[in-house]
Amino acid sequence: MENINMNDIDTSAPAELLTFRIGDQEYSLDIMCVREIRGWTKTTPLPHAPAYMKGVINLRGTVLPVMDLAERLGMGSSEHTDRNVIIVVKHNENMTGLLVDAVSDIIALSDDDLRPPPEVGGTRGTGVIKALTLRDERMIRVLNLASVLEFESLDAA
Repeated sequence: MENINMNDIDTSAPAELLTFRIGDQEYSLDIMCVREIRGWTKTTPLPHAPAYMKGVINLRGTVLPVMDLAERLGMGSSEHTDRNVIIVVKHNENMTGLLVDAVSDIIALSDDDLRPPPEVGGTRGTGVIKALTLRDERMIRVLNLASVLEFESLDAA
């Protein structure tokens, strides 16, 4: 099986990923795109927004859009409780909040630990999964943040 390059990450040092849970599944993001982790805050809905966009919150004077990551990934909307967290990420100078069930930990991986997603229906993965890794018998999906967020802008247009 081929290895996958973590794009703009220096491969001489291990990549650090923030792992989190959505339902019973575990996902991760490059820690370098994470700006902060905050508790669930009620959002203000916006008209005509995609269903997975829960609305916006005030983040120290900045209007931050919040996306239900479970719904965005096609897993259905989850019930929002005080135990949910919002992972604030930055991509291409834009900040977005990702609503998840819980943050797990930070793991360090090398390119050798990462595997490409399998081809499903003639395409590799779904586009939102950049790589997979096995950690302590747990399969962790590495999200392609650009694909998750770019799809958002296409839907909103």
